[in-house]
Amino acid sequence: MPDKTPVEAIQEALKAAPERSFLESVEVSVNLKELDLTLPKNRVEEDVTLPKGRGKPIKVAVFASPEMAQKVRSVADLVITPDQIEELFKTKRVSRKQVNAIDFFLAEAPMMPMIGKRLGQVMGPRGKVPRPIMPGTDPTPIIQNLKRGIRVRNKGKRTFHAPFGTRDMPPEQLAENLQLVLNRVVAKLEQGRHNIASVYVKTSMGPSVRLW
Repeated sequence: MPDKTPVEAIQEALKAAPERSFLESVEVSVNLKELDLTLPKNRVEEDVTLPKGRGKPIKVAVFASPEMAQKVRSVADLVITPDQIEELFKTKRVSRKQVNAIDFFLAEAPMMPMIGKRLGQVMGPRGKVPRPIMPGTDPTPIIQNLKRGIRVRNKGKRTFHAPFGTRDMPPEQLAENLQLVLNRVVAKLEQGRHNIASVYVKTSMGPSVRLW
């Protein structure tokens, strides 16, 4: 089967998917081969800033000192100062709900040990361990990039998925996002594209269309 171009595969996937009452994401599914996934070097975990954005709002939270909190309140969706951690994450159930509601976390570096001790068991399995930032810096550019990005993770599995836009975006924009995601995945793999068995694209609830 000859490879399709990203635009061709996306157009076919959009055409095959019935219209839904909600805005579906468009996703890529990657199937790996010939990799020992017990080795950390073969695990994919990449933050990718999509050139055309996600097509929907992305929420970013910052664990910050009162000084940094003043800088980021206008750009972050949630700012958490040290004195608020116990209240916002008082039980494991509440912590799971809070963490699931946020796409990306940042944290001032001195706060990382406290966050790890308090929330590591909740954040780690969800791939949401905060990215550390140095005190005194302005994380606004990082937040703005994250709001256009995704985290691509295979969680040690041979098959993994990642959203790269929404179905109301033009196919050409979706294709540009998809190509960057695939480039990053290929660059991460030991033998590049040779370690990819197949790639499919689909809407959230639509049928899959093979790209590679």
